[in-house]
Amino acid sequence: MKIVKNILISRKILLERKARTILSLSGIIIGVCAVIIMVAIGKGTEEKIVSQITKMGGNLLLVSAGQVKIIAGRARQVKAVTTLELKDADSILNEAGSVKYVAPAQARKIQVKFENLSTKTTVSGTTHDIVAAQNYSLKKGRFFDEDEDKGLRRVAVVGGTVVGNIFESHDPVGKIIRIGKVPFEVIGVLSSKGLDVNGMDQDDQIFIPIRTALRRVFNLTYINAIYVKVKNSGLMDQAEQEISGILRKQHHIKEGKADDFTIQNQATVLEMQKESSKAFTLLIGSIAAVSLLVGGIGIMAVMLVSIRERIKEIGIRRAVGAKRRDILVQFLSEAIILSISGGMIGVAIGITVSLFVAFFAGWPFIISINTIAVSFLSTFIIGVFFGAYPALKAARLDPIRALQFE
Repeated sequence: MKIVKNILISRKILLERKARTILSLSGIIIGVCAVIIMVAIGKGTEEKIVSQITKMGGNLLLVSAGQVKIIAGRARQVKAVTTLELKDADSILNEAGSVKYVAPAQARKIQVKFENLSTKTTVSGTTHDIVAAQNYSLKKGRFFDEDEDKGLRRVAVVGGTVVGNIFESHDPVGKIIRIGKVPFEVIGVLSSKGLDVNGMDQDDQIFIPIRTALRRVFNLTYINAIYVKVKNSGLMDQAEQEISGILRKQHHIKEGKADDFTIQNQATVLEMQKESSKAFTLLIGSIAAVSLLVGGIGIMAVMLVSIRERIKEIGIRRAVGAKRRDILVQFLSEAIILSISGGMIGVAIGITVSLFVAFFAGWPFIISINTIAVSFLSTFIIGVFFGAYPALKAARLDPIRALQFE
């Protein structure tokens, strides 16, 4: 009963000083709100990254020409290498027992025209297996087949962004476009895939047969990538070893010499992105948590001012029989009520703002129950920690001097 009575008295006192109460609450509200929003943003971006990598294809290995290093979270080729060829892709498909699909690729940004409209887009020479390797699907039309590739047919499958840029209201299937100076017939339109993990638009590209691309568009004899779909996730390491052995043999690389290719595992890339996202979430969450400490300091300052204004009240309460413990509990209750109330308001605002941010940013809305629980616990600890000193100071006041204070 005494605890309930103290809470009711504390509530009454805080409501009597509304302006000061609101000011002291604001620090806690901003701190908790910032923590909730920052963690929600971090979790949302992590989930979006995982979704984007999954869309690119599961059980996927990417073999790139030359040495590729991860710089600032992105894969970058150290230098151009021309040793990767179509026969390497054939060897991987024929000799690697853990491999299901192999799709060689060579890509370049090229000007593409349809009638009077043009756009610069990524033109990728590849094979039909790219559909299965990278989880592509068709919105309309069809994909080119192996015979069209071997016959150097000039056919193309376009992404949704390309359709919007140059076809406007026209149905692209059956139309003739110019890739560079070479005419191609559009035979299909890809379903939308959105952005990849590097922020590149996966719909802003055109697929053409790899042999047609090398001979008639790029005038090259080499490729820069091979996409490899492994039979199941348990064979990823085995597939890497098999591919490495095949390519080293194909390229006549002696033992002890460095590879002239790089094999990237999508599972490894996914884990790296997750770790990077978690570190970022922890960092921004920690920065936001600093504002909680500022809010705690604000509560202590307000409580110290409150004590000075209520010295005579403390003296009267001591004179009529209140013990030091009662004064301590009274002021500590006020500090805890302030901090917990601020925490509750901060959580409500933080969840609301996070929902709006997730909606407009287009990523999943994820609120961690653990984050909310830790936020509430933090506000309680802050109330006790920063309210303890003012409460002790009030409890130690000499009742006689307190009654004489003007």
